[in-house]
Amino acid sequence: MSIALRYAARSDVGLVRTKNEDSGYAGPHLLVVADGMGGHAGGDVASSLAVGELADLDGEALGSTEAQTRLAERLRRTNTALQDRVKDQPELSGMGTTVTALMRAGSRLILAHIGDSRAYLLRGGELVKVTTDHTYVQSLVEAGRITEEEAENHPQRNVVMRVLTGEHGDEPDLSVREGRPGDRWLLCSDGLSGFVSHDTLHDTLAAGDDPGTTAENLVRLSLRSGAPDNVTVIVADVVDLDSPPSTAPQVVGAAAARTRKGTTPAPPTDDSPAARAASLGREARPDDDHDDDDRHGGRRWVFWLVVLAVTAGLAGSVWLAWTWSQDQYFVGAAEDPSGTEVVAVYRGLTQDVGPVRLSAVDELSDVAVEDLPFFQQAIVAEGIQADDLEEARRIVADLRDQLGTG
Repeated sequence: MSIALRYAARSDVGLVRTKNEDSGYAGPHLLVVADGMGGHAGGDVASSLAVGELADLDGEALGSTEAQTRLAERLRRTNTALQDRVKDQPELSGMGTTVTALMRAGSRLILAHIGDSRAYLLRGGELVKVTTDHTYVQSLVEAGRITEEEAENHPQRNVVMRVLTGEHGDEPDLSVREGRPGDRWLLCSDGLSGFVSHDTLHDTLAAGDDPGTTAENLVRLSLRSGAPDNVTVIVADVVDLDSPPSTAPQVVGAAAARTRKGTTPAPPTDDSPAARAASLGREARPDDDHDDDDRHGGRRWVFWLVVLAVTAGLAGSVWLAWTWSQDQYFVGAAEDPSGTEVVAVYRGLTQDVGPVRLSAVDELSDVAVEDLPFFQQAIVAEGIQADDLEEARRIVADLRDQLGTG
């Protein structure tokens, strides 16, 4: 059975901190929560870098074995990137980040986890903590020295034993889970799980609200509990393909830094952690072409058919391809009458053939591109494919709903 995700991500700096060191990413194929820590201004660097490295896995669905391999490889690359960053900036020595990630692969979900961020699963009315904290207190529980209840209030419950730091041996736990329609997943930083009880998490997740409302309620509960830490929450429902899934990626926390106007971000001039992490995530690497093929492979063959047809002078094939393209839609960027760059619905293909345009703006929205988080600006610049006009409009609506949630 094929499944999809309907999701929402929210993040708050908390009641005491002046800076958000959490980062979150939620997309059709990938959910990530990263809680940065340590070093001089290093937590937001580390968590943003993790999201930047993982975000482009949110492409076409893979088989579970390949998805597990790719996720593990990307986490190792994240760890290496952290090591390289510390070499370049020794003042960041000591930084690290938790990562809890869920990657959709067909009807299965690949779970990766390191640190004390958590993943919970609500199934059949029962809420289960799926991940195991990599903390000193959890080691005491496993040794039988304290109980789970005692661990919840232990004074050293925040002492993390294993996170991504750039050191050898920073290996996450990986597992494969079955995705069932009706399941509800919660990924969160310890700003939620450390201050809101298991029973309250259960009641809130089981209340029947949509993912966005539920995520907002969870953040609100954390703040009401006096949480001094950053809190980041992703709520995702597993749905079958008969139910409309979420389509627009959401980025929150440190990784949701805004950029200057423009759909293709210029090299960062402020050298901010989030901007640098996003820039690193877009750098060309030997396997990036393969990643891009995975993301856009479903329609790229049409582009090459058009190119071959033009080259061979097959005017009839070109005409057929062009006619087919006019039944396709995607979401991109365009200027409105005032000259503002906005999110727009296009009819046609994202690719052009030489001077021949294969797309045209069908509808302009009121969503300014410069108001979107950094990652969403880049994704809109590439073009977000839609199966039809209705889905394209839903993508625009999802983007509009996310304004101000970072």
